[in-house]
Order: sequence, then structure tokens, then C-alpha cells
Amino acid sequence: MYTHDNRIVVTLDAGGTNLVFGAMRGCEYITNPITYPSNAQDLDLCLDTMVKGFREVIESLDEKPVAISFAFPGPADYPNGIIGGYLPNFPSFRDGVALGPFLQNEFGIPVFINNDGDLFAYGEALCGALPEINRRLAEAGSKKRYRNLLGYTFGTGFGVGIVINGELNRGDNSCVETFCLPHKTKAGIIVEEGVAVRAIKRVYAEASGDYNHNFEPKEICEIADGTRPGNQEAARRAFAEFGETAGDAMAIAAQLVDGIIVIGGGITAARRWILPSLLKELRSELETLGGDKVKRVQMKVFNLDDNAEFAEFAQGNTKSINVRGTNLTVEYDDQKRIGVTFSKLGASHAISAGAYAFALSKIDKQQQ
Repeated sequence: MYTHDNRIVVTLDAGGTNLVFGAMRGCEYITNPITYPSNAQDLDLCLDTMVKGFREVIESLDEKPVAISFAFPGPADYPNGIIGGYLPNFPSFRDGVALGPFLQNEFGIPVFINNDGDLFAYGEALCGALPEINRRLAEAGSKKRYRNLLGYTFGTGFGVGIVINGELNRGDNSCVETFCLPHKTKAGIIVEEGVAVRAIKRVYAEASGDYNHNFEPKEICEIADGTRPGNQEAARRAFAEFGETAGDAMAIAAQLVDGIIVIGGGITAARRWILPSLLKELRSELETLGGDKVKRVQMKVFNLDDNAEFAEFAQGNTKSINVRGTNLTVEYDDQKRIGVTFSKLGASHAISAGAYAFALSKIDKQQQ
């Protein structure tokens, strides 16, 4: 939708260690990243650093940007640009900071702040996976098109964003979350304890008996691949349990949203060990009290990164039926289906693309 837009939006990747500033046009970066320490422990120094970084980007551009738009680790009142609450990576913001109004006053252009999971989903919906899937469906001769998307990020935590009919669902409290859903196999525990970097490290330790290991998920993936010494069975179990736990949480949302699932984040490099158990969970069954089997997700779930499965996904199951009392027939596709795919943009790019598209969509609505 905005991949050919010539307007410029300034972006920020805000981490507890570094602030990385940039600018986008047409959902693509047009500047080299500018990086400064976050100075997250000192509010005044952090805000001064933000002003410095944004100003440096703006001064490097050949035309004035129409907005500043970026993700900031919550909790927050995102529509009003106020950051506050428990922020482990930005402790100086805990008492509440009117960040959006501050930057808007400083630069004289609109400022939009959102959750990174929301922007990941929005970027994939407008500039990434969703238009790509719809393009491939059109090329395959399918009339099916998708407008709803669930975006998940696998990393330090378990993030989510929801796009409904092309619109980002931010909820009434800027609080659309998945980390706090219940863990499938650990009663009373949140799902993020099974879907995060710490989960892979923990399960590897438990399965291998090596509680003093210093492996990160990348190294555990190499162990699973057999390219690094270690307990291969434990490594594969760590990712399989991760996929099962994530799939359980996804099944709840997938049935309510009924759209494409897109996954991003650093841990997706181990997708070959995660995806089988994740898909198995999405495709699993439950039972009624009478013993009848019911699909966990009523739609058929396809792996859209598998060419054979995508071909079946595109084909569907079109039928012709007669219209009673006439010689007319109508065609319909009776196969309800969704699919799972992994980000081709990468989480960081998708988040920035989402920030870009979100700013332009808000500006366009205000001008209508």
C-alpha cells in the first residue's frame, strides 16, 4: 500500500543499550543508521540523545519528513505518546514521560509511537508478507485474498500484533498482548516462560542435565543441527517444546482473528526445529464431552513457505452448486484456510516499515 509512496518518515529502533535512528521512503531505508547509546538510566540525557539523533537524520535528508514514527518498549499510552510503568530497559521512564508531545514540540511534525509487536504486524500486513501472499494467490489464479494478520515475534519475549481488515488493532488500552496467556503444560505460568530466549536455554539445561551451560539459542540451534558439540537430543527438544507452547497460544488467537500468521525475530533462524511442533499444535484436535473430535483451529492450517502446501492453499476446493428452481449454478470455495509464514523482511525492517505505514495512514485519515 505504501511501498511506492515518496513521503519520508524518520524512525527509531529504541533498545535499552542503543538508539538507532533512520529514515524510510516507500517502506525502505534511505539513510545509513545512526547509533547512539540509549542512556536509559538518565531521563534528561536519554531525551537529549533522542533529539540529537533525530535532528542528525533530518538534517541529512533532501526534503522535510512528514512525521517521526517508531516503536518503544511498553507499557505505554501509545495513542497519546506517553511512556510509563514497569520498563526494565528504560527505568528512567517509569514515572511517566510525555515522549510524543515532547518530540512533536521539538520538531514541529507529527510523532507516532507504538508497541514493537503491533508495528511488526502492521509492517508485514502493508509492506511484507500479506501483500506478497495475495500477489502469489493472484498469480496462481486464486480469487482468495487475505486482509487479516497475526504477527508474532520470537525473541527476549513473546510479542504479538493484530491487523484486522487492513487496520492495526491497538485495543482500547494499548494493551493487546500474548505473553500473559497461560502456558500449555505448566499450570498457573505465563506462556512467555515457554516462548522466549530464556525458555530455550532452560529446557536445554533440563533435558541435558547441564545446568551450567552458557549456550545461547543460536548455539543450541547449531547443536541441534549437529555442527556444534553438545546434547543434540536436548537441543531439538528445547525447540520442539518452544514450538508446541507457541502453537498452543497461537491457536487461541488464530481462531478469533481468522487470518494469516507471520512470525519474525531472531529465534526464527531455528524454524526448522520449531515449525513441526508449532504446526502440529495448530492442527491438533480437542474433544467434546460426548467424545466427538473437533479441530483446534477450524480453518485448515498451511505452511505457506512450503511450495507444495502453498499450491494446495491457493487451489482451495471450488464447487459448483445449483440454485434451486433455476438452471443457474454458482461457484464457491468451501475450504476455510489460513497459513503460517516467516517474515522475509526481518523483524527490525518490518517494525520500521510498520512505523512508516502507520504514520502515513494516520496523516492520510486526518487529511480526508
